[in-house]
Amino acid sequence: MANEPRKPPLQLVARLRRALGGQAGWSGVVVQILFVALVVWVGYEIVDNARANLQTQRIASGFGFMSNTAGFAVSQALIPFTESDSYARVFVVGLLNTLLVSIVGIVIATIIGVLVALGRLSPNWLLARIAGGYVELIRNLPLLFQILFWYLAVLATLPSPRQSISLFGTVFLSNRGLIVPDPVPQQPFGVFVVAIAIGIVASLAMRAYARRQLFVAGEKLTIWPFVLAMLIGLPALAIAMFGAPVTFDMPQLRGFNFVGGAKVLPEFAALTIALSTYTAAFIAEIVRAGLQSVPKGQMEAGASLGLSRGETLRLVIIPQAMRVILPPLTNQYLNLTKNSSLAVAIGYPDLFSVFAGTALSQTGQAVEIIALTMGVYLLISLVTSAIMSFYGWRLNRSLAA
Repeated sequence: MANEPRKPPLQLVARLRRALGGQAGWSGVVVQILFVALVVWVGYEIVDNARANLQTQRIASGFGFMSNTAGFAVSQALIPFTESDSYARVFVVGLLNTLLVSIVGIVIATIIGVLVALGRLSPNWLLARIAGGYVELIRNLPLLFQILFWYLAVLATLPSPRQSISLFGTVFLSNRGLIVPDPVPQQPFGVFVVAIAIGIVASLAMRAYARRQLFVAGEKLTIWPFVLAMLIGLPALAIAMFGAPVTFDMPQLRGFNFVGGAKVLPEFAALTIALSTYTAAFIAEIVRAGLQSVPKGQMEAGASLGLSRGETLRLVIIPQAMRVILPPLTNQYLNLTKNSSLAVAIGYPDLFSVFAGTALSQTGQAVEIIALTMGVYLLISLVTSAIMSFYGWRLNRSLAA
């Protein structure tokens, strides 16, 4: 007992801890201040260096160039566009093309990914192996290679317009793209759209009521005949009362190309197919992992309630699996949108190609154009993340209820 070291008094230990804690807190504040100062200094140096280089090259800074005439054509424009339009209109045309390929790609990739995931989980040995082979093949090949494959090895080998593949003499497929009848809105088009909107809203309301009756009262309602009547009957009634909402401009072969109709560019088709199939391989693995994260007893519980396998999957398994699926699924949607910038490799006129490519080379406004392009991609990603987060919040609230 005599050789045992003496323990310091409790008050002395507490005082020492407070002193060390205070020093650690002050040192952390000092480090953060120094880091912020370093970031500000680096940012200032970058801006100052860019301003000096622009002055040396006699390039005026600012966004005044956006009102200048672009002087070049764009192969695909969702809004009217001519060579005499401004760079601001070029920016809008490129943005709309980027949004188009991104939205279409996300929808197709989600459908393919879910189907492939269900195929991998199928008890059918052949179907499961085919789905697994698709995933292993597609996700291990570079995306740029797949874009070039679809564009050069598949679509470019299609016949010329004179020997195009025809469907009923109204749809034509050639190396110039897919030519389809172009719908032209007529005066009753607004009434037709309102009828469709009313049918969709009524169908969603009926579906919500049926789900509530199922979970609250245990009563299973058959609503599909009413939903079908709403979605088909209301638009048909609008057509019968007010006439056809659209007429079609039919394509015709004149010389070596088609006139009239609407054209789906091979660049758009190649980019959409490659983005969709590539992203679908990753989505399939995400969905498969999410479905397998739900205990198997949930499927048995659904069967004990009299639900079919499909209804159990849709009403019981998938809502629980979405908690696991949503975060990585959001990442894949963001990746697809950003990967659309690879369109420059095949000449599809997306935002990066026509604005950060052609417009930049003509104006030399590199800082402004690159900053604006980066801001747009950042905004698209943030909006996509916000939409998915809102959906996840609603899903969690419904499951908690």
